[in-house]
Amino acid sequence: MTTRLNAFAIAPEGIKKMAELEEVLKASGLEYSLYELVKMRASQINGCAFCLHMHSKDARAAGETEERLYLLNAWRESTFYTPRERAALAWTEALTQVAQTGAPDADYEGLKPHFSEAEIVNLTLLIGLINSWNRLAVGLRSQHPKTWSAKAAA
Repeated sequence: MTTRLNAFAIAPEGIKKMAELEEVLKASGLEYSLYELVKMRASQINGCAFCLHMHSKDARAAGETEERLYLLNAWRESTFYTPRERAALAWTEALTQVAQTGAPDADYEGLKPHFSEAEIVNLTLLIGLINSWNRLAVGLRSQHPKTWSAKAAA
């Protein structure tokens, strides 16, 4: 696969604004572990290798466990996630697949016991932002760094 365009070089002002929103959301009070799980789950759904590579590394560096990262795709069947994380992951899936789900009331209502109104807005912004990053990376064929090779594995 070949990179189509380098959005960072071609449209730096737009990318800069997305990065600024990223910093606002990092400082919003959502715990960093939740922040990275949401990004990972949306990126799994969207098939974004670039973002999965980045956010799995970031999550591990912040102390996330391998087990939780491996099981994220099956979070509904795992006991490794808190009720707050489960509510956020359900909302992430609903909004990432909004054309199919319509953002169900049940998923929205599931947030209320675990998140303040401000946190719901920030979580929703985070989900929208990672979906935008995924669309840039997938659409423009951004390549993650090559840190593994079949030759090295042989």
